[in-house]
Amino acid sequence: MVEKIELKFKRLSSLFDDLELPHYATEGSAGMDIRAAVLDEIILMHGKVYLIPTNLSVEIPAGYEIQVRPRSGLAAKHSIGILNSPGTIDSDYRGEIKIIMMNFGEENFIIKRGERAAQLVISKIYQANISEAKELKNSKRGKGGFGHTGVN
Repeated sequence: MVEKIELKFKRLSSLFDDLELPHYATEGSAGMDIRAAVLDEIILMHGKVYLIPTNLSVEIPAGYEIQVRPRSGLAAKHSIGILNSPGTIDSDYRGEIKIIMMNFGEENFIIKRGERAAQLVISKIYQANISEAKELKNSKRGKGGFGHTGVN
């Protein structure tokens, strides 16, 4: 059984009351679709970055975050992605959720009112106790960096 937590979404303007709140498309969905809250279409031009509004803020329980992730259909069919993927919405943030989208494709793409623009995935977070050390334990890998493991 999937553990459930309560998320409270707040609409920031009544102009978008017709747009659905984020929801899961299927019983097995990990991410819930969130929609673009735009009055007029936005043309995403090749190589350009856009901040897409959602008209929503959210109350996330302490100990959790929401990750903003691209939708695979937009990526595969139209080369539309999210730059800081996954973006993080912290539990103490109460501003509008916005999606940093980029058109990696050659063709312009139009974002329409109510378009499913991204997915939101809830994730448990852990915070580290930070300390400084003079030495670190050795490991088999050591200082080997990019490509060092030889795994394809």
